[in-house]
Amino acid sequence: MNSELNQGALPAGIGVDADGELSRRAYAEPLHPYRTPFARDAARVLHARSFRRLAGKTQVFARLASDPPGDHSRSRLTHTLEVTQISRTLAATLGLNTELAEALALAHDIGHPPFGHAGEAALDHALRAHGLGFDHNLHALRIVTWFEERYASFRGLNLTLGVREGIIKHSHDYSAATHPELAEYFLDSFPPLEAQLIDLADEIAYLTADLDDGLDSGILKLGQVREGVALFRGFHDAVLRDFPGVAEKLGCYEALKRMLNALVTDLMDETRRQVNGLGATTLEQIRRAPTRLAALSPGMEADRAAAKKFMYAAFYNSPEMEEAHAHAGEVVEGLFAAVMADPSMLPEDHRAQIPTEGMARTVADYIAGMTDSYIEQLWVRSGGKAHPTQDGRHGL
Repeated sequence: MNSELNQGALPAGIGVDADGELSRRAYAEPLHPYRTPFARDAARVLHARSFRRLAGKTQVFARLASDPPGDHSRSRLTHTLEVTQISRTLAATLGLNTELAEALALAHDIGHPPFGHAGEAALDHALRAHGLGFDHNLHALRIVTWFEERYASFRGLNLTLGVREGIIKHSHDYSAATHPELAEYFLDSFPPLEAQLIDLADEIAYLTADLDDGLDSGILKLGQVREGVALFRGFHDAVLRDFPGVAEKLGCYEALKRMLNALVTDLMDETRRQVNGLGATTLEQIRRAPTRLAALSPGMEADRAAAKKFMYAAFYNSPEMEEAHAHAGEVVEGLFAAVMADPSMLPEDHRAQIPTEGMARTVADYIAGMTDSYIEQLWVRSGGKAHPTQDGRHGL
């Protein structure tokens, strides 16, 4: 590794060992001659059908309520790639396992259903009536251990224990009492730093990207963002001083770039401070720490939380977005009810899961795998009402 880059590295024993316990697979495989187990996992996720489908799944929106789909807004796939870039940078600079971080970042949203968080909320609501729920992290585990079929020797992707643990625990801690099926994933301890960093890399990526998409869409106005997001305003003021007369859009891009860099740098520095303050030198000490050690500094965390609060009020729950959210709920819950009433709508491979998984979970699995466009088409074929755009096309 570049010596200058490595100056801020954490103790070597903190990063996950490429050939240690966490590199173990459920089905034993010969070692690859020139790739580590985690590098192979990253490639397996990258080549998976469920990963490719992220290109057709909403991040925040695929279009405005009254316009056709835009070409520049993030999809769930492009968001994932941005998280991956940030995660590799963080892991490399801190001296952690970059290949594990990359694999986890690529897989972190693979369990999301169509229509973004609105679709996930609708699917969870539909399942609640059957005593179940939907959790995209747990669904991601089902995808990589069962639904992906690419290998003759085993079902699923046969990912390493470290990647499977991180898929589940990067953003949530599960209790062994409520999830005994997850017992092998060290539920009594925190995940490695590589996994902890994914959650905050995700937060940083979507906060800055959603500001970008919101401004680009016109839902957010520059003055409104300057007033509501102090962190952005500080960097935007600096840009205006550095580049007098800069075009508005370029000024916004430059401010968002600086904001992103500041958040990533702060996360790097604060995580290093937390680890050094604990005196941790081993992975086990990271796991047994009093709290997760990947963190933003208190001041930056307050700025991030304030920006996120603004985004919910001004963008995510804006009147323009509420129309799309309502449509997402109608489509997901309506199609769920339709398939529950007529199981013949399920493909044969899904129908085969009903005896073991139950009808409701099988229907949810089917819907969760759909892209935005596919669920719209199936919804219309089942008798639902399409959501028209100005040019007559349909979509969310």
